[in-house]
Amino acid sequence: MYTASQRALQDANDSRRLADRINERLVQDALDAQDKDFIGRQIMFFLATVDGSGHPQCSFKGGAAGFVRVVDEKTLAFPDYDGNGMYLSLGNVLETRQVGMLFVDFFKPNRLRVNGEASFSVTDPLLSEYPGARSIVRVAVREVFPNCSRYIPRLALVEESRFVPKLDEQAPQPDWKTSDWACDVLPQEPSL
Repeated sequence: MYTASQRALQDANDSRRLADRINERLVQDALDAQDKDFIGRQIMFFLATVDGSGHPQCSFKGGAAGFVRVVDEKTLAFPDYDGNGMYLSLGNVLETRQVGMLFVDFFKPNRLRVNGEASFSVTDPLLSEYPGARSIVRVAVREVFPNCSRYIPRLALVEESRFVPKLDEQAPQPDWKTSDWACDVLPQEPSL
């Protein structure tokens, strides 16, 4: 699991034994029932991707509780909703497939890391179950492990995003799409 550079830092800080214990006891190659329950309650996660040159991107992904689905112990799926048109995450998925997902529960401090290989499809059978989704991203789980919650601040949900697509409801247009810098260059009909 660890690179030579990570090992060098572990050795310099006398944490190799701890890192090995974490790898032995906490790192799994599949999701269990507790992971499924935790992921099913989340309304957001952070998605890390990397392009072919090694340049990273980190994106916030949000939705209604349960928008990330545990398909089986080795597969997660989530919708790709309308965004800013840059396709940084999906472009990187096309290039390298490597993703890291960080689920953080700010209400009952807890977090879970999932690393794996992603792909996306505009014809995925799950697409019809996510109103407003443009495609479905599936992640083949390689590693899953909990992370210390010590530094997670406790937050309160003031309100859910009004932009999360809902069945039989038109999502409102974000303000930036009507701004002078964007309104004349918006895609007419996204095709992915």
